[in-house]
Amino acid sequence: MTAPSTTQIALRRARTDDPGRLVLTGRRLGPTGLIAVAVLAVFVVAALFAPWIAPYDPDFPDLFAALSGPSAQHLLGADALGRDLLSRLMHGARITLLGPTLVILIATVVGTALALIAAWNRGRVDTVISWVLDVLFAVPGIVFALIAVAIFGPNLPTVVVGLSIGYIPYVARVVRGAALRERGMPYVQAAWLQGQSGFGISLRQILPNVQPIVVAQAVSSLGFAVIDLAAVSFLGLGVQPPTADLGLMVKSGFDSLLRGQALEAIAAGLAIVLIVWSITVIGDRLASNARSTR
Repeated sequence: MTAPSTTQIALRRARTDDPGRLVLTGRRLGPTGLIAVAVLAVFVVAALFAPWIAPYDPDFPDLFAALSGPSAQHLLGADALGRDLLSRLMHGARITLLGPTLVILIATVVGTALALIAAWNRGRVDTVISWVLDVLFAVPGIVFALIAVAIFGPNLPTVVVGLSIGYIPYVARVVRGAALRERGMPYVQAAWLQGQSGFGISLRQILPNVQPIVVAQAVSSLGFAVIDLAAVSFLGLGVQPPTADLGLMVKSGFDSLLRGQALEAIAAGLAIVLIVWSITVIGDRLASNARSTR
């Protein structure tokens, strides 16, 4: 049996060290992190099982209960059309969580791909990609959403695509920096000497090692995407009535303020705040964990 070569040893160390594993234990999360996970889990469970656990159809009007306060029939009261607020919160959380998740998923896949291409090729390719990212970075994501709505009309898929374009540079710039550091590591040079392609090295060697940073950045950006999507819905350019959406509920709740009923706006606004807070705390813990693995 022949002794392993230096390149084989380097590759073996890269695989066994596995800095790409991202583990958050209860101790790393801390009390605040555990509370954030619990809060987010409540919203996720409510959103997933809303069709079965919501007490009423979220779109069913009951004019006799219009603007009624909390009661045994309606635990959080009803809106101006008599629709149950608790049911609408549960169903509204589905879009509030699904839409931003799709935004960040698209932005992460595209941004990570661009970052790996730029980091591996460097030179002119890196310059062009960096210039494009700088241009995108200079424009807020919500502006891309508004442009998309102006062209294709107000609906959720249009807003998701528009926001995704705006979030690509946030992911790509962070991942590019991490990938550039990995590009100069010995295990990458070892893989290159063994004849592996740049695509294979980027996919099988570099990407697993920057994965904690990718995940941390994605989760951190998710909270901002929730706010942006809610803002677009509040403007009436995203999800259209009568679909239950937290941003739309805040808007319709503002109209109810003139009639002395503030519960809808407060409940929907508080739900958005709790979702964003829990995601931000978890993202911060993930970012700290990613830094500790480097």
